[in-house]
Amino acid sequence: MEPPAERLICNVKAIRKARGLSQSELAGLVGVQRQAIYDLESGRYLPNTSVALRLAKHLHCKVEDLFAVEEPDLTQPVTLVGAASPAGSRLRLGRVRDRLVGFPLDGKEMLNDTLQAADGFFNPESGSIRLFQNEGRLGRTAILLGCDPAFAILASHVEQRSRETRVACRFSSSFKALEGLASGVAHLAGTHLHNSRHGEANLILAQNSLQKTNAAVVAFSFFEEGLMVAPGNPHAIRNVIDLARTGLRFVNREEGAALRILLDEHLARAGVRTETIKGYNNLVTNHTQGALTISYGLADAALGLRAIAAAYGLDFVSMEAVRCDLVIPLDLMEHPAVKVILDVLQTRAFREELASLPGYESSTTGKVIGRL
Repeated sequence: MEPPAERLICNVKAIRKARGLSQSELAGLVGVQRQAIYDLESGRYLPNTSVALRLAKHLHCKVEDLFAVEEPDLTQPVTLVGAASPAGSRLRLGRVRDRLVGFPLDGKEMLNDTLQAADGFFNPESGSIRLFQNEGRLGRTAILLGCDPAFAILASHVEQRSRETRVACRFSSSFKALEGLASGVAHLAGTHLHNSRHGEANLILAQNSLQKTNAAVVAFSFFEEGLMVAPGNPHAIRNVIDLARTGLRFVNREEGAALRILLDEHLARAGVRTETIKGYNNLVTNHTQGALTISYGLADAALGLRAIAAAYGLDFVSMEAVRCDLVIPLDLMEHPAVKVILDVLQTRAFREELASLPGYESSTTGKVIGRL
């Protein structure tokens, strides 16, 4: 028997064992010698169409469940967003317009309760990546920058609706998300600034960040923001004024984070000076880090969302509800994954799940807020 001309991934052995069949029993059903099954499972025999169809019939599966052609390793140049380790980096990848964009999965980015699988590996010497992921799937991947934790639920609904389409979410403040969109390393950006007398804050920020890029601003969610505190609120924190109390420990968000902007506005209205707050300059860079500082007793209050506080069993002091919008350049509206995202925003299933989250509501989800 001639060896296969191409590298074939054969799942016959695993499926055969799952069905409780021996090699001899399967050979008898299919009408071949036991040696043929052995050679097939060992990678030394490439079956013809007739044998493949008979195998699928008697193993009660599809031919593509039994065999697949292994994707060759492809090396391509990549635009790297963030620092890779000197030895190289595992990357999450997507194609934005005419370039491949990669986000390192090193350090804290490796974890999201479980380790995340990479799409490729970065070679620091050549500045290129070796792909693990199917090229076609990268073209159906939308990179979404932002900090609404419900983006992960959106990604799940998108994949359920279209198995070959995915959303790669990367945590980023509103300002950083729009910077990434403006520099062409993302398809969508989430922003949730608070409206003022000057008008729609998200529209204004997007206009200033994108300048000459035409884009649509589409409502994603409404959620409550405020202070996360220990269970039972032992320090009886009622509002931002209480943060200036002697002995109270606080952790803040980085400059440019929408929650920090909200805090500063509330402090200014209340006449509270930032230097009177212990921990004002102690920073965390996301909602989860803030929740953990409270959970571990390292701080008494941290900025966050009601949904995150609930997830960690914390109490919550509401400050304001805010709308999170998706900013999408018009030339990317026909991207396969972006089209599925816009469809999902209109579905009852997604809106109901979004509204079921603590502090969330979905009355404006999918509404076009404006165009730039």
